[in-house]
Amino acid sequence: MINVPHKWTLNFKGFRFTWSDILVMGVIAAFLSLIVLNAKAWSGHFQSEAVINLSLWSLPKYAIYTFSRAMVAFAFSLVFGIGYAYWAYYDKRAEPILLPTLDILQSIPVLGFLPALVLAMVALFPHSNFGLEMACVLMIFTAQAWNLAFSFYDSLKSIPEDLRAICNFYGFTPWQRFWKLELPAGVRGLVFNAIISFAAGWFLITVEEAFTLHGDNFQLEGLGSYMSVAMGVGNIKAQCGGLLMMCAVIVAMDIFFLRPLVVWSRRYKLEDIQVSEPEQSFVLEWLARSKILQKIGKHFRRLTRHKPEKIHAPAIRQHAMTKWLGSALYIGWILLLVATAIYGAIHLFRLLSHLSLHDWGRIFGNLSLTFLRVMGALFLSLLWTLPAGIWIGLHPKWSRLLQPFIQVAASFPAPMIYPLLIGFYLVIGGTLQTGAVVLMMFGTQWYILFNVVSGVSAIPQDLLSCADLLHLKGWQRWRRLYLPGIFPVLITGLITASGGAWNTSIVAEYVQYKNDTLRATGLGALITEATNNGNFALLAAAVMVMAVTVVLINRTVWRRLYDIANTRYKMEL
Repeated sequence: MINVPHKWTLNFKGFRFTWSDILVMGVIAAFLSLIVLNAKAWSGHFQSEAVINLSLWSLPKYAIYTFSRAMVAFAFSLVFGIGYAYWAYYDKRAEPILLPTLDILQSIPVLGFLPALVLAMVALFPHSNFGLEMACVLMIFTAQAWNLAFSFYDSLKSIPEDLRAICNFYGFTPWQRFWKLELPAGVRGLVFNAIISFAAGWFLITVEEAFTLHGDNFQLEGLGSYMSVAMGVGNIKAQCGGLLMMCAVIVAMDIFFLRPLVVWSRRYKLEDIQVSEPEQSFVLEWLARSKILQKIGKHFRRLTRHKPEKIHAPAIRQHAMTKWLGSALYIGWILLLVATAIYGAIHLFRLLSHLSLHDWGRIFGNLSLTFLRVMGALFLSLLWTLPAGIWIGLHPKWSRLLQPFIQVAASFPAPMIYPLLIGFYLVIGGTLQTGAVVLMMFGTQWYILFNVVSGVSAIPQDLLSCADLLHLKGWQRWRRLYLPGIFPVLITGLITASGGAWNTSIVAEYVQYKNDTLRATGLGALITEATNNGNFALLAAAVMVMAVTVVLINRTVWRRLYDIANTRYKMEL
């Protein structure tokens, strides 16, 4: 642990600034500088294919651009995930629609969103880079948002009814219930899924910042496009520099952002017995000693403080009016969604009418092979992530040591090393038809691992102590404690991992190796080819079939397991 000096202070007009305050102000100044730098890039003249300078001195600037896009996308994803889950949980009328919609959205690969996002954003902002930048942010958003929504919805479903009854007894408003109960209950899952979200965003960074659409090249300044250009021209020095800079960005995010969040989230663990060796973060220690943040915290706690009030007749009438207004807005929103769905269905039908029976047969044939690869990737990932995640979650010391390495491995853009993996696989006599399963594991296994670690670390110390007193060991301990304790989050991890595997198929089944293109027969490769060739009818049909397949699997398999997890294995007080 790093001992941070906290006695040094600076007096200014009666306010005592500490070194922590100076650090906080420095961070704020750096944040404002990032806003200015990115504002210039976003408002610049439209340039579909930015010129990438492969000099190593350009890497810090490109890293800042990529990091900024990831953070903006994550902010959107966090707000969307919490809001969407909250809506799905409390609106029982909309829940049967919202959950399948979320299944559909997470099953659509990035290339399925790409044409619509790029064409729409460029058309809206034809004279500036804002449209192209926003399209890139939204593509990263599609890799980050869905697991956050699933995680928070799972947390809302898992809150013990005793705690909700206490909130109702004391007359908590929805806002107070959210801040005092629901957000603390879901913060651990959100933090661990934030790690997964960033990993998923980095995974396809070369596709999100540099891509081809109907023969036109689109390229933004960033680490993804830098590495894509370096690989295209065979510049080994630039490739190594880009990989090292990517690792540096990931490690810095882990130390200064993700790791403090993980340690902070430990305070919301539901237990009566305190862990003997609590985790620490020197960044949190700095922030805790900041007088500025302490004053902000006091004001925030004052806003969320519970003040019971008597309900008078005018308040009741106002509540009835608010309820009527909410119902009117809800009906209007549903009508807008229905109108949009009908409009989209008409255009989709016109587009699909151009396909022949041979095209449909080709789509379903490719679907069956991709399905087998997805199931294989899930099974192989579960074999090692389940025991590894349980072991890491039970040993906080090793968790602290391993998390940076796991974070780098999970966040590393795996498509960058696909040629090396495929080269090795070809040497030992394999083909991409089977090798694609291994490649798909890189977009699958981390969802399961981080959810298992999150679930194990959330098991109350009381239950672990009881298991020790009952001398539960080996398989009995797994069957009675570990598996039931993590079952809800494990199912959540498998649902998101399944979606991740289908998404990864677009790069795992279609790999550039040296001067050749290796293609495995599958739906992912078909989607990639359709995108590159501008065959929007085939692209729409393949994406639609993939989405419907994932939804059917989720409805018939994962959703039933999810219901079991939230009934038989829900932790009550």
